[in-house]
Amino acid sequence: MKLRTKIQLFTGLFMLVVTLLINTSIYFLFYKISTDSELEELADQTERLVETIQQQPDVASKELFTSFSPQQGMIQVINQSDIAFLAANPANYEPPTAFSANEENTIIEQNNAPDVALVSKPIIWETGDQAGEVVTIQFSNQLTTLDSTMTTLFYVLLAASGLIIIPIIIAGNVLSRFLLNPIKTLIQTMRENMREANWKKINVDNRSRDELYEMEKTFNEMIDQLKDNFEKQEIFVSDASHELKTPISIVKSYAQLLERRGTDNPSLVKESIETIDSEADRMSKLVEQMLRLAKNKEASVTETIDMSALAKETVCTFDGAYSREIQFDQRRQQLMVNGSRDQLEQVMYILVDNALKYSNEQVEVSIDQSNDKAVFSVRDYGKGIPEQEQARIFERFYRVDKARSRDTGGTGLGLAIAKAIVKEHQGELTVFSKTDAGSTFTISLPIVDS
Repeated sequence: MKLRTKIQLFTGLFMLVVTLLINTSIYFLFYKISTDSELEELADQTERLVETIQQQPDVASKELFTSFSPQQGMIQVINQSDIAFLAANPANYEPPTAFSANEENTIIEQNNAPDVALVSKPIIWETGDQAGEVVTIQFSNQLTTLDSTMTTLFYVLLAASGLIIIPIIIAGNVLSRFLLNPIKTLIQTMRENMREANWKKINVDNRSRDELYEMEKTFNEMIDQLKDNFEKQEIFVSDASHELKTPISIVKSYAQLLERRGTDNPSLVKESIETIDSEADRMSKLVEQMLRLAKNKEASVTETIDMSALAKETVCTFDGAYSREIQFDQRRQQLMVNGSRDQLEQVMYILVDNALKYSNEQVEVSIDQSNDKAVFSVRDYGKGIPEQEQARIFERFYRVDKARSRDTGGTGLGLAIAKAIVKEHQGELTVFSKTDAGSTFTISLPIVDS
């Protein structure tokens, strides 16, 4: 069953039930008020008759009772033996003949005939053979007019219910269209995006700020994000292909050169082998970093790590591998953070390695605390990074000086990897640099209690 049918069916049935309950309540409330009014009127007539009899006992006769008798009813006097010894204006119904020592007001329901209102009142009879005896004066009236009125009311309420249901059905149809049209538009847009592989969005201008608007707005935001991710993926694949294409072309060129002239030129053989080996290392490093960048997106085991100790170990490793001056300033003996030791060590390696590659001067490494952050900084005194380039150095494959990067073996992935790792650790990687004055890369990570 479609959602539109469900909405129409639910609203229709719900309003039908509500309408029936209201109309039924109106019907029975009107009946109750009307019968109470009839009983009250009969009780007043009975009281007037009793007062007349008590004031003038000699006038108690059938003629007097006839003058007080309701048009569609009758009056009878019943002794303690349940015998009606006096009756006036006999009606076409038979009220119960029973003596009652208490006042009673009741409605007697009849099958296939109008109901009867009945009032009974005990009095002391002072006339004839029953003088001095307690008897019951019984007023009754058949509610013919009320029965006709109730029949008319029933048909009026029935017709009113039918008239109410029609606009309810129309309103349910309008409501279902209002609710489902945005959903249909969303489904159609999604199908077009899948079928035509485009990035179509929903027009949300001039829309009320309701939940449907929020749904469409969220869909548009999702499309923007998917488009952005897809474009980044295309750029990544394109850049990776370009980066691999260059060393492959070099290897192929030197291989062809060896095939043509290698047998007669030993120096060319040596140069070609060294170049092929260098480019093979470059491709291997590029593939390794691409895989590492993808792996960094996977969940890794976290632990409590001493950043000070890790920074000191990193500096010691580079001191032993390079004949370069690395100045280490350890301003805090212990700075504990949560994270992956291997990944944070990789970030430190990337920053120190870049500083050594792109600077011939000394490199300064420091570890310190700023508020509730552990701060690891690497400073070099190289050429620096132009201000307009600083926003892009963390992009994949982006290099400020492509020729220099070629000489140093850079792939343009190191800082992208570092940025991704630091972000996963709820930290921040920033750069401060001036042309011909060097660069400072800084990592800030939240400190935890040891």
